[in-house]
Amino acid sequence: MSAKNPRRNFIRNLTLGGLGATVLPGFTRPVPPVGWHRSGEQEHSFNLAYSGENLRRLAFPIGGIGAGMFCVEGSGAISHMSVRHKPQLFHEPTMFAAIAIKGGAAKVVEGPVPEWKIFGRPATGNGAPLTSYGLPRFTDASFEARFPFGNLSLKDPEFPFDVTIKTWSPFIPGDADNSSLPAGALEYHFHNKSGESKEAVFSYNSRNFMTLPDQKGSIKKMQQGFVLSQPSIQDKPFAEGDFAIFTDDPKAVVDYCWFRGGWWDPLTMLWNTIKDGTVRTSEPVSDGAPGASVFVPFRLGPGEKKTITILMAWYVPYSDLKEGDINKNQEKGGLAGNCDLSAELGIAIDTASTVYRPWYASRFKSITEISEYWKQQYASLLKTTNQFTTAFYTTSLPAEVIEAVAANLTILKTPTVMRQYDGRLWNFEGSGDEGGCCHGSCTHVWNYAQAIAHLFPTLERSLRHTEFCESQNEEGHQNFRSNSPISPAEHKFYAAADGQLGGIMKVYREWRISGDMEWMKKMYPLVQKSLDYCIRTWDPKRKGILEEPHHNTYDIEFWGPDGMCTSFYLGALDAFIRMGNHLKKNMSSYQQLYKKGKAYMESELYNGEYFIQQIQYKGLNAPDPVKASKETFGGEYSKEAVELLEKEGPKYQYGTGCLSDGVLGGWIARMCGLPDPVDSTKLTNHLLAVHKYNLKKDLSEHANPQRPAYAVGKEGGLLLCSWPKGGKLSLPFVYSDEVWTGIEYQVASHLMLMGKVKEGLEIVRTCRERYSGKIRNPFNEYECGSWYGRALSSYGLLQGLTGLFYDAVDKTLYIDSKLGDFTSFISTETGFGTVEYRNGKVNIDVVYGSIQVEKTSSAGMGAKKI
Repeated sequence: MSAKNPRRNFIRNLTLGGLGATVLPGFTRPVPPVGWHRSGEQEHSFNLAYSGENLRRLAFPIGGIGAGMFCVEGSGAISHMSVRHKPQLFHEPTMFAAIAIKGGAAKVVEGPVPEWKIFGRPATGNGAPLTSYGLPRFTDASFEARFPFGNLSLKDPEFPFDVTIKTWSPFIPGDADNSSLPAGALEYHFHNKSGESKEAVFSYNSRNFMTLPDQKGSIKKMQQGFVLSQPSIQDKPFAEGDFAIFTDDPKAVVDYCWFRGGWWDPLTMLWNTIKDGTVRTSEPVSDGAPGASVFVPFRLGPGEKKTITILMAWYVPYSDLKEGDINKNQEKGGLAGNCDLSAELGIAIDTASTVYRPWYASRFKSITEISEYWKQQYASLLKTTNQFTTAFYTTSLPAEVIEAVAANLTILKTPTVMRQYDGRLWNFEGSGDEGGCCHGSCTHVWNYAQAIAHLFPTLERSLRHTEFCESQNEEGHQNFRSNSPISPAEHKFYAAADGQLGGIMKVYREWRISGDMEWMKKMYPLVQKSLDYCIRTWDPKRKGILEEPHHNTYDIEFWGPDGMCTSFYLGALDAFIRMGNHLKKNMSSYQQLYKKGKAYMESELYNGEYFIQQIQYKGLNAPDPVKASKETFGGEYSKEAVELLEKEGPKYQYGTGCLSDGVLGGWIARMCGLPDPVDSTKLTNHLLAVHKYNLKKDLSEHANPQRPAYAVGKEGGLLLCSWPKGGKLSLPFVYSDEVWTGIEYQVASHLMLMGKVKEGLEIVRTCRERYSGKIRNPFNEYECGSWYGRALSSYGLLQGLTGLFYDAVDKTLYIDSKLGDFTSFISTETGFGTVEYRNGKVNIDVVYGSIQVEKTSSAGMGAKKI
């Protein structure tokens, strides 16, 4: 087997297939793929360009991991400007590029304004003042995503230039720091399609959107650009912020102060300058500058081309973000001794900050430093980011899968993901309109996310550090929401069974991905403390099942044993046993629990078709549900709820239902390199039942009194639960009638792992058809907030189809193809590239770093025996 091999013709053909079409033998052009986004008269095939109605809601995130973002819309407009360590999803600053032909037309370098922006949004009833909506623009646009690149094409039959815009920010697996820069770029490519030479002036223009309300901002000078600035305010250091806009073109001319006046004088006078094909220069003023522009004059002969790059960088070194209560009785940095993992993480733990500060503020001291770095490293970062994109899209995997995975990698560029001063990750579940939604790297949500563990393993391990150190107490109770800044936490609420047990499996995964024995050794006693707490709390009778009420990702407690959380328990036991065996520990008591639980789940929790819950609330150590409800979310029992309890049992259970997450622990086990926790045939049967009963192609007749906007009307989706055999409670668990993309992807991936590729792909297509751009943003799969972390389960589709898993402990590449021959992307701790599997032979093309493979196995990682 070769670690490097040249691209062969067959790989080039497969690449075309991965880009959204199937290449048939003897054909040089791709034919349409199986799946299409349906959108009125417009059709968008998976993983190809968006146009027409499919551009309406498109907004593509640009930014670094934990650094903030802005979005480039399907028209080319800038929106969602969120650089102050919180989402500001309706922040659409007046900033735009323009191109003017001397003696001819002038246009904003954007496509048509979507009609939904014209009326019904804030300020549109007053005419949408201070926007660029009323300025001339190109008539036709299309947008193609090649993550992290967005490629926008603009055309107008009356304009002599065609324009393409490449927008991007660095994304290099294994290089977390360069992938966390507060920076982005837009490359404007102009092509003179006319038969005449043309004199033109390009400009990039922006109001000073960094100025806070009732404050005086300024616009500062920089080479070939300008800095929009808000100085620090007394007692409000978080107000400070700079945003730089600049170019590397030596002919650039800068206007540091637009015309000052009332009404819309500044924008009117700016457009006068633009349409006349002239440039304006001015020096910075002390205050009151409404905006600034950078102009680049140029000439293009017939057929000639010109590229102008606009670079953007921002620097907001402080925030006012603080979440959670610090445990004053617990040593800073977590539990004494065992929690000193700074050497393994390669960081110095920050214990000084009292509010969240971004990682980039520890690396760069000013907007000047980050801007200079971005400018100097631009070519190098573009090259390595292109290497990732080329490798990722060199694939034979189905187009809908590649689209789903790539679309959700954008989550890593949004305010959902934070990276604090010492470099550790800390995440929200999603992004609300004006703030993060559900804080604290919530373990039972981020359980589903598979991308970071493979793309940026050191960042993923930092989450384990927080969970088992600062968020875990001496008894082993683990908060499922961590403090920000990360600090020892108070322990005032239930632990989450799925989150805490999932974390144990993920410690095993991180060990196998990194190959770091010292890290695993240090984590082992913390993991043991966590597992022992789980046993004492939820399985005190040591039956191998979770019997006592256990909190979970549905924000309620399940009473009695269930397939979902018992599968987590078995997976965690298996992971811990394997780590203990490696360290030559006596694991007999844990092995007995595993055997008991496996037998119970296979016999008592399986109804012959799928796994269920045995509702139980009597004979437990826990108080009755009425008393227990005083300590949970929204579950207190009213008089009528008590009457329901007496008839049906506790609220918010699933009982005989077919739960889409019903064997979720089994999927996470496989994602972590562990085998199926229970009988594979029964697991497969459960998943097929989920596909049969829960996948709906038309939800028009489905009653959802909960949160219907995720999938509604004639749209399709995978319901969280159904009751095909009856037994639905009057008040089942609170999200049971909803559709969540993160669950759709985990079920699809799990089906693929079990060899049911057709069924898995049907779920993926149904999901992505809802995100065609017409109604929803194709690059924002939402749940409790935008860019919801659970949707990163989509990365598991790659493993579901190919079985690819690189084990750095034994330096083995595992493959378990469900497609026959394939070419697919792979990312490891030390490098990334592509794997070609053909006629039983494996070739690896490592395009960045290195991957030390000593052997391959086609049995699959989950086949490893204890």
